Amino acid sequence: MTVELNVSLLVIGWGKGGKTLARKLGLAGKSVAVVERDPEMIGGTCINIACVPTKALVHDAEQVRSDDDGAAAWQRAVARRNTLTGAMRTKNAEMIETVPTATVILGEARFTGPHEVRVTTSDGEVAITAETIIVNTGSIPVLPPIPGARWGGRIHNSTTIQQLTERPDRLAVVGAGPIGLEFASIFGQFGSEVTLLDRGQRILPNEDEDVATAAVGALQDAGVKLVNQVEITEITEITDGADGVEVAWRDGEGTHLEKFDAVLLATGRTAATVSLGLDAAGIDTDERGFIRVDEKLRTSVEGVFAVGDVNGGPQQTYISLDDFRIVVGQLAGEGKRSTADRAAVPTVIYTTPPIARVGINERQARELPGNIGVASKPVAAIAMMPRPKIEGDARGLVRFVVDLDTGQILGATLMHHAADEVINLVAMAMRHGIPASALHNAIYTHPSATEALNEVLGELRPLATR
Repeated sequence: MTVELNVSLLVIGWGKGGKTLARKLGLAGKSVAVVERDPEMIGGTCINIACVPTKALVHDAEQVRSDDDGAAAWQRAVARRNTLTGAMRTKNAEMIETVPTATVILGEARFTGPHEVRVTTSDGEVAITAETIIVNTGSIPVLPPIPGARWGGRIHNSTTIQQLTERPDRLAVVGAGPIGLEFASIFGQFGSEVTLLDRGQRILPNEDEDVATAAVGALQDAGVKLVNQVEITEITEITDGADGVEVAWRDGEGTHLEKFDAVLLATGRTAATVSLGLDAAGIDTDERGFIRVDEKLRTSVEGVFAVGDVNGGPQQTYISLDDFRIVVGQLAGEGKRSTADRAAVPTVIYTTPPIARVGINERQARELPGNIGVASKPVAAIAMMPRPKIEGDARGLVRFVVDLDTGQILGATLMHHAADEVINLVAMAMRHGIPASALHNAIYTHPSATEALNEVLGELRPLATR
């Protein structure tokens, strides 16, 4: 038996942007349906398998000391992670279920027309017609084209590796993007012997060389072994009593074959759109499967929007929240906001210490005309920044790029304790045209990581010959 449902707004996928739209418009009296295929993903990627649980693991990893039992600490951390995500999942469900005009449907959605969706549930099918549809299904890990690569057993992606009940003594991480670096740092601090296999000449190829060097040092401090310019030739899981995973690779020193307890494949993510039946709706996708959208996040079908990772934009929760602002403006506001309005959007890689960035770095600044200045200093040498030393970790650096004629900040790279917080202040200054001198002369609490701005921005110098 098929149940028929007609709503004003249908949200497919429980991501940040979609769930916020559903609640906002539902509370405004619109009829809303939210479809989620996995009960364990209620609330979206961020709270279940990404931002929140991984940062919980980062925090707990940073508490492990050299004489601690790292394996036991890992088990405690996973238990805390699961408790945290479970509580947030319950809260997120309540946020929609308590809206009188909202309906939650657990099942697999597929388009049958531009504004028609059929959902297969455990109780049968639901045929939904909606005036407006939001596709918010997110992204999934990419399985790299390596012989023997698959998901399952001892070969993991960024989701399954968080669920391990036993910490692997030896872990191979394939891929040195933000996810690979983060998990290498986490497991290294929990006491795993981690080998990070990177196909590039160095990690963080888009960052200044000394930033990458500082990151390498931090990873090595955590016990991570880095191998660059690697070509993985085969991955083989052993199940004959000597359980493990063999990884074969080539690098500048020849061929290698090593056995690990587990392998993490962290080689990127792609759109979760395969089962949606987008062709039936006439929704265009790019060559990677991400839904094509314009600056208002409109798809090729009128009244259908794509928000979050699935639209091919930056894969961050705060971008999905901004997607919400863009779409809600069109559905219940003036509709002026667009992706073109985004400026000075910060990013963070959660190694220990974290690496935060907004705008351009020094290497990029050297390609610009004009009177450009740089201020840069190792954290350990910043006298007015005692907080990292109090916290027992004075690694990293602080760097600013400034237009010396206008005083405007063009970019900053921060690698230090609480860099993920301080970068937001810098980004706000950039968005609102607040000059570097204002940050330099501001009064900050003491002792705080923000005080670095008092010292470092007072040492601006013109870039050397470019």
